[in-house]
Amino acid sequence: MEGDPTLRLRVCDLNCWAIRYLSKRRQERVRLIGDMLRREGFDLVLLQEVWSEQDYSDLKTKLRSCYPFSHYFRSGVIGSGLCVFCRFPILDTLLYQYSLNGYPYMLQHGDWFCGKSVGLIIVKISGIVFNVYVTHLHAEYCREKDAYLPHRLVQAWELAQFIRHTSKAADVVLLGGDLNMHPEDVGIRLLRGWTGLWDAFTEATRFEGCEDGCTLVPNNCFTIKTELLPFPLGIRIDYILYKAISSFTVKCEELKTTMGTAPGMDIPFSDHEAVMATLHIQRQGQAAGAHLGTTELTLVDVVTEARTQVGVGLRAAQQQRYSMGRMAVLALLLLLLQAAAALGALAGGQPFPKLSFSLLAFLAMGVLLLTTGLHLFHTMEVKMLQGTEEQMWMALRALQEQP
Repeated sequence: MEGDPTLRLRVCDLNCWAIRYLSKRRQERVRLIGDMLRREGFDLVLLQEVWSEQDYSDLKTKLRSCYPFSHYFRSGVIGSGLCVFCRFPILDTLLYQYSLNGYPYMLQHGDWFCGKSVGLIIVKISGIVFNVYVTHLHAEYCREKDAYLPHRLVQAWELAQFIRHTSKAADVVLLGGDLNMHPEDVGIRLLRGWTGLWDAFTEATRFEGCEDGCTLVPNNCFTIKTELLPFPLGIRIDYILYKAISSFTVKCEELKTTMGTAPGMDIPFSDHEAVMATLHIQRQGQAAGAHLGTTELTLVDVVTEARTQVGVGLRAAQQQRYSMGRMAVLALLLLLLQAAAALGALAGGQPFPKLSFSLLAFLAMGVLLLTTGLHLFHTMEVKMLQGTEEQMWMALRALQEQP
């Protein structure tokens, strides 16, 4: 920064929706995304839902001249889908996988198999240390009856804690990703309030793009129109958030979103619109200090609301654990009764229907294995929800004890 008191950084965030065998016209869109990123020449590119490592490799090869440094974050069964492309050397990386991420038996959603995570890269640009985070939280699916709200709140809390505890040595913090939450949702308020991050959309001096900054819009040919019926303009669930920690200030000079189809094509880049921000970073004469996005009084209310929702999820998980445990015990009793009946029949020399007995035994064994596995899963879910609830309670106590 010596001799250059300011720095402008261009950042792009995009949920690519690149799921092998499932995403429509995936390879064509990945090629279009690569062309757009090469043409625009951003400083940082944060991508989500790049589930195929082959797609990442193709992008890496295509973009090597513009973005010589990149990293792909691996986790879960099919991968986190997170990757970063950067014009500057990446000094270090770290991945944190969220402790809760939906249910393995909800195959139609599949979030559990993705290993949803937050990835961190550390870069140094003109003497400024940047902690850059990219993440993708659990999808909502049904807003009226959101069964995944407690899990998404746990993820938002863990994300906020991860940022707080890993960014102390940074000068500037950037977070980009598909947070799957509306701007007014408790999870966003919790994340911003607990970390002090600013929303590039609300802080931007100039904005160009979809109305209200929406990133999931009805006129996108890949979106599910029925899910957006209550929101005629669309919803904003993709974000670029930022803050300065040490003796710097960060301002969003301009924010843009893509709109409609790719240039000269009949399809958009993704089912989400990309978010592109131009950030102005300037050194201050003295340390700026941390600045919370909300007042402490409001933050108490936000954490209380989040803790209440986590408590609701905890009680539901405890009920599921009890139900699965009870079914496992009943299946075990059925197996024991069958074994006793078989032994009695054999001891008395009496015939018994072997085929029906075997089928019933296999059924009982299958139910026993399934319910035992689910009982163990919900036991772990209960422990994670309990742990988060206790952390939030300690955070509330610390906030309330502050003078």
